[in-house]
Amino acid sequence: MNNQTDKIKSRYNRISKVYNVMDHMIRPTWRKEMLRGLKGNILEVGVGTGANFEYYPIDVNVTGIDFSPKMLEKAKEKIPISKAAITLKEMNIEQIDFPDNTFDVVISSCVFCSVPNPIEGFKEIRRVVKPEGTIIMLEHMRSENQIVGKMLDLINPFAVRLSGANINRETISNIEKAGLKIVNQEYLMTSIMRKLVISPNK
Repeated sequence: MNNQTDKIKSRYNRISKVYNVMDHMIRPTWRKEMLRGLKGNILEVGVGTGANFEYYPIDVNVTGIDFSPKMLEKAKEKIPISKAAITLKEMNIEQIDFPDNTFDVVISSCVFCSVPNPIEGFKEIRRVVKPEGTIIMLEHMRSENQIVGKMLDLINPFAVRLSGANINRETISNIEKAGLKIVNQEYLMTSIMRKLVISPNK
C-alpha cells in the first residue's frame, strides 16, 4: 500500500467504533432496494461495518472486503443477522485478490469517496465481475450544481483530514475512464447521492 492508502486505512480503523452513526447518510430503504432480488456470487467492496448485511436475500453467497481490520471486526458482529452466507476478507480494492470473472454482482455503498486511486478500483471491479454481471452502487459525489460543487471543493480538504473521505469526487467520469458503462442512474439526494447500475462492458 502507498502512504495515502495507509493514512486512510488508519483513519477508518480509528473511527470504526462510531462509523455506524456516521453511516446514516444511506437510508435503509436505499439499501433494501439496492439488494432486492440479488442472486449468485456477490462481492461487496468496502464492506465497512456490515450495514448492508441484514438486507441481503436468502441463498446468496457474499464476500465482503475492506482494507480496515477494525471495520471488519465490527462487520463480523453483524453476520448472524444476515440471511446470506457471508465471508469477510481484509483486502485493498485497488488490488482485489480474486481471479478474473469471479462474481455475478459487485456492490458498493459510499466507497469510492475514500479510494486513493478510484479509477484503479473501478478497473479491478471490472476485472473480477463476470462479463454478463452487474455492478450496483450507492455513491455520493460532487454536485452538478456549480455553486454547491465549488462549496464541496472548498470543504473537501477538511473532510479528507477528518475521515479520509472525499466529498467532491467526479465519480461518473471515473467510472467511464475505467471502461465501465452506466446502465441506469437514479438521483436519491439531488445529484450528490445516486444509485448506479453499471455494466462491465462499455
